[in-house]
Amino acid sequence: MTATLIYCYDPMCSWCWGFRPTWTKLQKALQSLIDSDQLTIQPMLGGLAIDSDAPMAEEMKDKLEGTWKNIQSSLGTEFNFDFWQTASPRRSTYPACRACYVARDMGLEEEMYHAIQEAYYLKAKNPSDLDALTECAEHIGLNPSGFQKNMQHVKSERLLEEEIEQARHLGLNSFPSLALLIGDKLTSIPLDYKDHSSMLNAIKKALS
Repeated sequence: MTATLIYCYDPMCSWCWGFRPTWTKLQKALQSLIDSDQLTIQPMLGGLAIDSDAPMAEEMKDKLEGTWKNIQSSLGTEFNFDFWQTASPRRSTYPACRACYVARDMGLEEEMYHAIQEAYYLKAKNPSDLDALTECAEHIGLNPSGFQKNMQHVKSERLLEEEIEQARHLGLNSFPSLALLIGDKLTSIPLDYKDHSSMLNAIKKALS
């Protein structure tokens, strides 16, 4: 029986950005299990913040900027703090999640995920805005008008909301989260942001 490693994330989750180098190492370390059909990796969108056109409250801005500084201090993750002065932040991550959902159908979910992260955290772009997401789509080779049409379809059909409900049903309420599904048994994999080896060992132990 092939096991499924679920990676629950939000492209605008700063801890997901901090986790990215270790997650990349873990995926590489799991490649032999994937190649031998013992394991598949299933990304799942978590949805941190619903659609909103309201400017972000100053208290929330300060809180999130403080989180970025904490991650930078503890993990060495690079951030462009110009975002908090030059962008117009909104507490809305659903559009960025939808962009990853659209890219998934093209086999480009991870590429979109990375493009959004880099636009947000390194280039001080605002992925709550459709224009910024369309730039990311073009960057990974998607047709901009087709991308925007698909974004509207995913929104009108509430496809993202269905996936978020599934994540909540599985108990994946924080991002990033890892859980191993074998049959109908779901095992949470504790995260280590600095070293992939403990997660690799936990997965191998659960598979044995």
